[in-house]
Amino acid sequence: MSIATPPDMVVKNRFLGFLIWQSIPSTAIFLLSNTFVVSLFASDAISPILRLFSTFFTFHLSQLIFSASLSVVSSPQPTPPASPIQLLFGLVRLLLSDSTDLSIDFRRRAKVSLSFVLFVAASAFSGLVSVVPFFWVSGVDTDGLLMIGRVGIRGFVAGLLYGLFYIYKKRWVLEFPIIQRPPFFSFKMGLPSALQRALELSATASVFSAMLVIFLPQQFKDQVTVGNFITEQIIFYLGCFSVFLCWELSHHLHQVLCTKRFIFAPPKGSAAAETNPSEPLLAALEESLPGSLLKYLAYLDLSMVCENNVDIWRRAALFEETSETYKRVVTLCLRPLEQLAFKLSESLEGFSAEKSFQSANPVQANDPRLDSNCSEPMNNFQLCAWCAQSVASLTARSHREDRFGVAQLSGSNAAVMSALLSCLLAVEAFMGKKTSLQPPHHLMGTGGIRWATTSTGRRDVRTAKRKGSLQYSKAFAMADVLRTSIYGIVSAFHKEMLRSAKAGDLEKDWIDSGKPVFGTRELLVQKLHLFLDFRA
Repeated sequence: MSIATPPDMVVKNRFLGFLIWQSIPSTAIFLLSNTFVVSLFASDAISPILRLFSTFFTFHLSQLIFSASLSVVSSPQPTPPASPIQLLFGLVRLLLSDSTDLSIDFRRRAKVSLSFVLFVAASAFSGLVSVVPFFWVSGVDTDGLLMIGRVGIRGFVAGLLYGLFYIYKKRWVLEFPIIQRPPFFSFKMGLPSALQRALELSATASVFSAMLVIFLPQQFKDQVTVGNFITEQIIFYLGCFSVFLCWELSHHLHQVLCTKRFIFAPPKGSAAAETNPSEPLLAALEESLPGSLLKYLAYLDLSMVCENNVDIWRRAALFEETSETYKRVVTLCLRPLEQLAFKLSESLEGFSAEKSFQSANPVQANDPRLDSNCSEPMNNFQLCAWCAQSVASLTARSHREDRFGVAQLSGSNAAVMSALLSCLLAVEAFMGKKTSLQPPHHLMGTGGIRWATTSTGRRDVRTAKRKGSLQYSKAFAMADVLRTSIYGIVSAFHKEMLRSAKAGDLEKDWIDSGKPVFGTRELLVQKLHLFLDFRA
């Protein structure tokens, strides 16, 4: 899909499209389950037409509430919420002083906490409203109303448990697929897992909500026969399964539609495509809010343009003669990587970058404070991976596609290589690797034989205690992405780099003259030599 609307309307249009599409599987599931319930347990006290319209309207109203809450809580970046104590202190500070005293980070965390509360409340209310229509087949007598009351409370509990489970498992985080497939195919692939999870969750919710009936007032439990009890359990499980299946399908459909690639470019052949085809993409990258879905979609589109040969005309437009577009793209891609390296350097147990390099021992990798301090920088893993892959692929392709030499003349090659190396060193320091400078003779073995491995890749034994953590897995994946990106540039410019190394100009051509965000220029040069020898 190509851009035909302003970038700020992209997310709104996808939200409206999601509300429309989610009604289709919800309607099918409701009609199938309601037909089965009516055929077995319906009472003649209610008109069939009145029953169908009232239950259909109530059921879809609850699904609309749940679907709207999905868009409120979902985010492409796993931002940690504020704790109850932080919210309490923030509320007191807000009452005693001006709201401007509250930090931006606290406001962001408080907003996340509020979205969590709203989602859990919406899930509980939606569970109450969704399950009750399945019990309108029993009529409007006293026994029927008491059954509806019991089921309403049980549906509320089931929805509450689902909301808490959804938040606890961080299913609200949008996961972008590695391969972009057609939406229908991606939705079809998630049907078996949604069906299995709905079966498991409905069984668990039925058991927990049934145990809650014991604590209800006595009037809700009077005159409950064995037959009514069995009927209630069957209808509740069927209704709970139908509701959870609709929620699982809505969740999966929301993931598919939100993570689908959007092309930030004017239609090919139009006047805008001939004059400045990169302006919509650059506008989305520069003007969108940090951590927003629009910014992630823009970086995804940039990554697809830089790495693939689908939109060659768009990538060729990045190498325009004035080099302004190329420098803007490189700056936008390097900014998240530099922020990641800077935040990691600040979080490594208070050690400064230079001390961690000159010390013989690496940072204490088994300290639990290290994971907590570095968890927030690693939450931006997907965006940093796209940035590293995009800027590395663009630099490597400039070797053949840059007709005007804007990559080399603008000094972007040195800035890109320095940022990638500095970020890699910061991630490796977080993983517990030794990153100190090694003497040149340590790189050579007996008889002038060059060893395949050096001490720069040696790990501390205590790092093994953290290998199972989520943050270590993200750091490992990020380090792999950075190494692959650097090797892509080195492979494209290998002959030129070897000539520069022999002439002593490697540092001048490929390392930025300023101080790196993490490490020293000497360490970056040594790391680049390892990549040049394919030993990093």
